[in-house]
Amino acid sequence: MKRVITAVVLAPFITYAVLWGHYYLFLAVLTSIAMLCFWEFRGIVAGHGLEPPHLAAFAAGLVIMLAPLDVMLPTALALVFLALALRLDNLSKALPSAACAVLGLLYVFGTWRTAAELRAISPWWLFFALALNWFGDSAAYYTGRAFGKHKLAPQVSPGKTWEGTAGSLVASILFGVIYAHFLLPGVSLPFAAAIAAAGNIAGQLGDLVESAMKRGGGLKDSGTLLPGHGGWLDRVDSSLFSVPTVYLLITHLGLR
Repeated sequence: MKRVITAVVLAPFITYAVLWGHYYLFLAVLTSIAMLCFWEFRGIVAGHGLEPPHLAAFAAGLVIMLAPLDVMLPTALALVFLALALRLDNLSKALPSAACAVLGLLYVFGTWRTAAELRAISPWWLFFALALNWFGDSAAYYTGRAFGKHKLAPQVSPGKTWEGTAGSLVASILFGVIYAHFLLPGVSLPFAAAIAAAGNIAGQLGDLVESAMKRGGGLKDSGTLLPGHGGWLDRVDSSLFSVPTVYLLITHLGLR
């Protein structure tokens, strides 16, 4: 019940912010979610026995979200956090600390910056990239319960099955085709199906990646802020992979 209530409260607000909200409202919501995700990422890093990224990383995250894109930005971030790692008493942790900081910044803030760029092309494209996972996750759950027999990645996520994965993929493709037909005029249905499939596969991979990070750190959930769902990172792990995938495909296939 907690899971349902959380979804009922959040879904309309997120949908409004993505599709119809003023740009600054959307950006505020997006940045807030990114900050919460990064806080939980720091907890996962700590669970691995590593030094979590310095709090200065939150300021760096704001730069990624709000500053004009520049090819030097990732390089500058790497150099800054390599320098900050020198503060550690145990220098054997300096390199892993810097690596985790840069990885987390690109994994969380870099992805949500991609979401902002995708919305600039069309809010309907961003909603497409997000909703793929909502439909896919639901289909995976019910298909897996009804038909699941073959484990997908038992060491990473014991409950996931190949049957659930297939159900998720089919549901996302059907959703993508119907969605494009009504809400993305000018996009051919084969292209919509292909992008939906790629986004779904990326999203399922993102789910497994976050599960692997948590399991490696001995954590069940990334946080407790979303009753019934765990943490924010648990809820958006698929989107962190699917959104950049959809953005990359539509910008490189000339569909924007």
